[in-house]
Order: sequence, then C-alpha cells, then structure tokens
Amino acid sequence: MTAIRKILVTSALPYANGSIHLGHLVGYVQTDIWVRFQKMRGHDCHYVCGDDTHGTPIMINAEKMGMAPEAFVARMYGEHVSDFAGFHVGFDNYYHTNSPENREIAYGIYRALKDQGKIATKTISQLYDPVKQMFLPDRFVKGECPKCGAKDQYGDNCEVCGATYSPTELKNPYSAVSGATPELRESEHYFFKLTDCQDFLRGWTTEAGRLQPEASNKMQEWLDAGLQDWDISRDAPYFGFEIPDAPGKYFYVWLDAPIGYMASSKHYFDRQGRDWREFWGKGSEAELYHFIGKDILYFHALFWPAVLEYSGHRTPSAINVNGFLTVDGQKMSKSRGTFITARSYLDVGLNPEWLRYYYAAKLNSKIEDADLALDDFVNRVNSDLVGKFVNIASRAAGFINKRFGGKLAATLPESELLSSLKVAATEIAELYEAREFSRALREVMALADMANQYVDENKPWELARLEGGEARLHEVCTVCINLFRLLTVYLKPVLPKLATDVEAFLNIAPLGWSDTQTLLLDHQIMPYQHLMTRIDPKQVEQLIEANKASLQATPSAAPEAAPAQAYEPVGETISIDDFGKIDLRVALIADAKAVEGADKLVQLTLDIGSETRNVFAGIKSAYQPEDLKGRLTVMVANLAPRKMKFGISEGMVLAGSFEDKGSGLYILSPDSGAKPGMRIR
Repeated sequence: MTAIRKILVTSALPYANGSIHLGHLVGYVQTDIWVRFQKMRGHDCHYVCGDDTHGTPIMINAEKMGMAPEAFVARMYGEHVSDFAGFHVGFDNYYHTNSPENREIAYGIYRALKDQGKIATKTISQLYDPVKQMFLPDRFVKGECPKCGAKDQYGDNCEVCGATYSPTELKNPYSAVSGATPELRESEHYFFKLTDCQDFLRGWTTEAGRLQPEASNKMQEWLDAGLQDWDISRDAPYFGFEIPDAPGKYFYVWLDAPIGYMASSKHYFDRQGRDWREFWGKGSEAELYHFIGKDILYFHALFWPAVLEYSGHRTPSAINVNGFLTVDGQKMSKSRGTFITARSYLDVGLNPEWLRYYYAAKLNSKIEDADLALDDFVNRVNSDLVGKFVNIASRAAGFINKRFGGKLAATLPESELLSSLKVAATEIAELYEAREFSRALREVMALADMANQYVDENKPWELARLEGGEARLHEVCTVCINLFRLLTVYLKPVLPKLATDVEAFLNIAPLGWSDTQTLLLDHQIMPYQHLMTRIDPKQVEQLIEANKASLQATPSAAPEAAPAQAYEPVGETISIDDFGKIDLRVALIADAKAVEGADKLVQLTLDIGSETRNVFAGIKSAYQPEDLKGRLTVMVANLAPRKMKFGISEGMVLAGSFEDKGSGLYILSPDSGAKPGMRIR
C-alpha cells in the first residue's frame, strides 16, 4: 500500500486590483488538477491561496473609486472567490494578505532576519510627487526615453527601443498619479541583504527537483550577473504593514505577499486544530509546492527561499512554473475581445469544465505558453468529451434501465478491454504526478476510443432486437458502464463537477484512484440524464463580443496617467516636404528571433524587395518571434543605421500603442495585395 504523503500546495496570490481572466486560470486549473489527483490517491493534501492586497496601485485605485483600500480589496476578494468557485478551483482555504496572521508572521520573519544580520539601511534618492506628497515607484513615473526620445514611457524601460534606465534619467518626467513634475528627494530605506545569500541560492536553485531545468538555468544567469540587495521598504502613504520600530516605513508588497502563503496556512490549520508549522517549520518532512506563472519566478526562486532559509523556516520542495496564455496564437487583446474575463465566460453560459479540459489537454511540466485556439477548443471538447466519453454511457444506460430495471449484471466473463483500462491506472497516475496532463488525457482518450470501438463491434441496439439476446445485451451494457466508470476516475481531477454527476447517476460514493481496480457488478444505477452538451460556436462568438463590449465599462487594473496625459498630444505641425523625407516601405518579415540577453527586443530580417534589412524592434512583450515570420509590416527605410549592443539596426518598424504596458502594442500591417518594397505615400 502506498504511504500517505503530507502535502501543502499553493498557487500565486492574485493581485486584488483587477478581475480574474482566462490567462490567470491556466495556473489555478493546473494546480487544482494536481491537488485533486493527490486527494484521490488518499494523501493528506491541502491547497491554500488568497488575495495579494497591499501596495501603491491598490491604494491609488481605491482613492479613484472613492473607497478605503480595505473596502476596495474586500470587494475584489468577493469577486475573486466567486470566479474561482465558478471554475471549480477547490481551495481548502482562500484568504488575503491584509490579515492579522500575515502581520504576525511578517513581523516575526523581519525580526529573525534582522537578528541574522540580513537587514541593512541605506539612503536612496527617489522621485517625489509634490501634489500627492508621496514617493513614486518606477512604474508611476512617465516621460521621454533618454535613449530614443519616445514619449510617455515608464520610469524603468522604454517600450519603443527596449532601453532600460532609472526614473531619474527620464526627460520631462511627470507623475502618473497627478501629472505633476516630480522632485528628487532622499529617503532612508530598509534592504534585505540578498548579496549575502548568493552561495546558498546557487546551491538551492541547482538542487535536483527544486526547479524545472529552464527555470534553474535562468536562475544561474541572474546569479552569474550578480545579485543586488533587495529594497523591502516603502514610505508613507502606503497601504500595507508598517515596519516594526520604523514609523512611516512600510513593508514593500513583495515582502509580505509570499508570507501570505504561510498566513493562509495558519488561518486554515488553526481551524483544523493543527499546527501550521507542520508544513513550514525548519526540518519539516512534509512536501511544500508552489505553482506560479513565469513572470514572478525571480521573486519565488531567489528572494523567497533566501527569506525562508535565514528566518528559520523550511524552503519549498519545488516551484512549478507555468507559461502564459495566448488566444488564437496571439497575446490576449482587449480590442479583439480576446482579453477574456473569467466572469464573462461564465455569463455567456459556457461550461467551465470545457475550459478545464482544454487547458489540461495543453499543459505539461515545461514552462511553455498555452494557446486557446477557439475553433480547436470547440472541436476538441465536442469530439472528446461528448463524442467519445459521455457517448459511452448514453449508448448503454437506456438499455440497463428499460430492460433490466436499472441493475447491472452480477458477473462478467474475463474481459481484455476492462483489464487494459485497469492496468492503465499506473501510467496515468505517473503522468498526473509529473504534471504531464496533456499526455495523460491522450492516454485516456485512446482508452475511450477502445471503449467506443467495443460498443460499435457489439452493437447493443441490435442485441436488443434479437430473440434470446437479453443475457448478451446485459453483459455488453454492463461492460460499457464499467468502462465509463473507469474513464470517469481518470478524468475526475480535470472534470470534478461532471464526475460528481456521474457518481449520482451510478449511485456510488465519490470515486477514488483505488476504484480503478474494481468493477461495478450487481448494482442499481439511476435513470440516465444527459451529462454534457456540445459547445455551440455561437456561444464563443458571444464571448468575444461581450469582451469587446466591456472595454469601455471595465475599470483599468493598471495605474492610469493624469487626464491631461492620457493620450500623447499631437506633435508639432510639419510641412508636406518634411513628411516626404520619410521613406516608408512595405516589408516582409522574412525571419524573426529573440535576442539573447534582451528582454524586449526581437531581431527581424525585413525583405523590402530590393534588399533585406536587419532591424531590432522592442516588441517581444507583444509577439512571439515565430508568429511574426511571413507577415507584412511597415518600416522606416531611410532611418540612419544605429549601432546597438546586439548589432546594427537598419531601420524601424512602425507600431502603435497608447494603453498601459501589457495592454496593447501592435505592429502596423498593410492591406492585402501590398508587396515588399512598395513605398507608402
């Protein structure tokens, strides 16, 4: 018998500053499937999470809405809880970071780090908003890029040329909160001495099983580049926890956010009469897993293990990282209606388990982006879940109820098919354990194909018409119901609601993994009711339209610029002669590849008819290089070549953006019929 494992699982804490969207759900559905599988195996497994509720963006958005921060995050908490429940994400505890438990644990960790000599103070210079009377984080300062002169750029990097810099280097800076010109002021800040943790982190990040290979390699790059001490304080006004013995200083949100995992655990286990330190204490033999998105890897794989290690706590058994979601091969877009909220999906009547299944069919243990291809979504769900899986029950249950009073046969002859499905439990379990969900579902659907082939070969509808065929009909339909039950066990981590409906139909207790080794015989089942409908493509169309329509009504979750700066003003008037100096050409993107060592740049080979050009474009945040190949775009062909760190850039592609970072960056494309080399006049 398998030993019972003690497991605690967390998912990244969603920021309480906006709605849950389908991109968020990739990570939570992945985690939920893995947790449900562990529970079906009989392990002592617990799943905790909660809202991340502190920080400047929440404070500012709450003010804009005329609410106290506490009221604002309480409203978002209710929305998040409802959305997760709608998609059957089964947290054992969903909490929030603005809690007494989080304050208590954060203070304890801070004092322990201080006792270990891991906290230092340093005076730094920061930009200050004289109107709002607050220091401005990098993302709340905008201005002109010091490298290329592009306007309305954030205080840490330029989305046009890809340059990185400090906010003090911006030209003509302004506060994104008030629009005022910021002042440079000094302030004492508190730092976690991450530089002291380099040797520990190099060992921890290369230890077998801690990180996926891709994540471990990325950590070594950061370690090789040299770590910097971590600024863990912010000045008032700030929504968060005030640092002990430091009036007017608050913990930076990323200090207390991961501690929220511990606080949610304490809140949960206190109610269970258990000590949360069973899972978090130094030397704990329990397993501890974090599931996160790749955008927060740095915080979880460097900062967090070091904080835990030097404050006297255990570190995670592993950090499992997932990629982002694209829709129809492209970054989610509000204007296309594919920046889809979880609530809008439910509101148009789409079954949440359709999406859970589709995500699972795409997910594996690697850090890879998943694509929600909407046509494929419709076709795969209809084919697999309705055409293959549910179809087995619907073709046999009616005969059991009408001919045999709803009772299955008492015995069955040896069945190679049933044996094959039972034996498959070991391999499918290994795939679930390894988070190879797409492979697990391929195996399950291959078994479903075999089950449907059995139905087709034995033709219960013909047996029902044969004189003397009752015994054989009873046997065949009983086999079908048992095949369906075994497949349900294998799909239950992915489709928990459907599994519950199947359990009610079969008149059985909740299915566990051990039920794959038994059969249901001489048993009364309930009358069959349809278990799942097909997706109507019109529902998907309604979903897209609903999200387009909500563009104007949806409050921004990102910090907004002051009204006067919301749109870049029209530039100075130029003459037709000035415009004539710009040589705009239609260009074919013959090749595109990521630039090693550059977070924002894509290297493009542009065919302009008479020649090819090498151009570096700061569009990596919006486009995957492989998706750009073969597309037409527009370039400035007579721009002076510019020497960059990575090579010579021989022009510039045109792109449009007026939304906040992450909300929209679009390269310009000519109409169909345009040819490389055509001049745009």
